[in-house]
Amino acid sequence: MNSQEIIQIPILPFNMVNAHLIKTDDGCILVDTGIPGSERKVERVLHKHGLTFKDIKLIVVTHAHTDHAGSAARIRELSGAPILAHQDDTDYYSRKVPMTYCATGWVGRLFVKTPVPHEPYVGFAPDLLMKDAETISLKDFGVDGIVRHTAGHTPGSIGIELASQDALVGDLIASGILIGGIAFNGRAIRPPFEDDPQTVARELERLINSGTKRFHMGHGGPLEAPEVLRHAKVLAKLHPAHCVCGQHAPALQ
Repeated sequence: MNSQEIIQIPILPFNMVNAHLIKTDDGCILVDTGIPGSERKVERVLHKHGLTFKDIKLIVVTHAHTDHAGSAARIRELSGAPILAHQDDTDYYSRKVPMTYCATGWVGRLFVKTPVPHEPYVGFAPDLLMKDAETISLKDFGVDGIVRHTAGHTPGSIGIELASQDALVGDLIASGILIGGIAFNGRAIRPPFEDDPQTVARELERLINSGTKRFHMGHGGPLEAPEVLRHAKVLAKLHPAHCVCGQHAPALQ
C-alpha cells in the first residue's frame, strides 16, 4: 500500500471549519468540502502539494450540514470524483427536506437562529451510497482504511478509520473555544449540534478500543485518544434530553 498523509484544509480561520485530504502516491481522497464556495480554498491546498482537482479519486462527505457538504456538488463537477455518503442523510443532501438541528447548549441555540447553519447549497445525489452499518474499503482508491457509519451527530454521519491509527470523524467531536477557535484546541468539546450524546460516546469508545490514536475533525483538532476518551466518558453520562431541539432550517431550493 502507498504511503499516505493527512492534510488539513482550513476553510475558516483558527480551525473553525476544516476539510481534509488523504494524500497517497496515486492521488487523494477529499474528506468533506466546506461551506458553499470553498472549492478555491481546496484548490490552493491541492496545488501546494502538487495536486489538482483531477487527482481527487473520491469525495467522502461525513454528514449533511452545510459546512461539510456545501461545496460537494461543485467539487464533484471539477474533479469528476464520485461522492460517498450514507443513505440516512440522503434527503438532506438532495434538499428534499430541510436539515434539523439539536443544540448542545446556549451556543448552538443562538447559532441555529442565525442564517449560517442554514446556508443553502447545491443539492446532490451521492454516487456511492452506504446503507445501514455496512463498511466500505478504501483500498480501491489507494488508501489503507475503511469508511463506517458513525451515527450520533446526524442520522447518516460517517467516519474514516485508517490503518495508520488515524480517524477522520467529521463532527463526532470538536475542540477549542468557538469550535476550533483561538485557544484550548487540544481540549475536546461537543459541537454546537448533536443528535444523541450517548451514541456518540459509544462510537468514540469503539474507535479507541479498535486502536485509533489520533482524531481529525471538522472543527479544531487533531486530538489524541486519551482526551477523546475523557470526553466520551462525559458524554456517556448525558441523556438525549440534554439536547434541546433546534429550529428547522427554512426550505431550500
